[in-house]
Amino acid sequence: MDSSKKKIYFASDFHLGAPDYETSLVREKKIVDWLNHIESSAKEIYLVGDIFDFWFEYKRAVPRGFVRLLGKIAELTDKGIPVILFTGNHDMWIFDYLPKEIGVVLHREPITKEYFGKKYFIGHGDGLGPGDKGYKFLKKVFANKFCQWSFARLHPNFGIWLADKSSKTSRAKTGSDDEQFLGEENEWLVQFCKEELTKQHIDYFVFGHRHLPLEIDLGQNSMYYNLGEWINYCTYLEVGEDGVELKVWK
Repeated sequence: MDSSKKKIYFASDFHLGAPDYETSLVREKKIVDWLNHIESSAKEIYLVGDIFDFWFEYKRAVPRGFVRLLGKIAELTDKGIPVILFTGNHDMWIFDYLPKEIGVVLHREPITKEYFGKKYFIGHGDGLGPGDKGYKFLKKVFANKFCQWSFARLHPNFGIWLADKSSKTSRAKTGSDDEQFLGEENEWLVQFCKEELTKQHIDYFVFGHRHLPLEIDLGQNSMYYNLGEWINYCTYLEVGEDGVELKVWK
């Protein structure tokens, strides 16, 4: 395929491991089917956070499971297709294992990129915008090197069980699909985008985290897309020289 016809793909919030092994496995196979489908046309693939409902890398151990997805990503990167992975609030404890083992490019903070003459602001979205002060504090705690070192002292059987138990009421664990648009004035990521536009022009903001597929015109020739999630929506963003489209994988 002509390289100018290649496309950029974005997806997020797979939450693999939730709410249980059986349903997570079905979802994982669906994600791999999607990756197989876009492989021939993909110039780059972005996985924008919360790919796993929980992840922690011990020095000599990682969580069990997800071998189909990890194998597929390794296959893509081995073929020279860049896969860019963002940490989310559920898998912020990804360290060097996935970049080294399957070849992903890892980001912990939002980045800006230019594709087809348009500027993109890309990130998971957690902790951005006003409000959510409790989570912002917790994020600093979880990002603290001493806290990470302390958790790593726990035996993996206990540490992973404890983390799984603590997240059992999360949206992904409960399979909640009652997310509703709160209005632009109450959507923290919308407010973040508008604030950012006072500093620099961005053509497209692309975030995950919100669990709701969104396409919002911010004015000033700028759009905000939220990628939704793959428990209920199975949505992804396709970017090409002809434009940007939020799609559903069936």
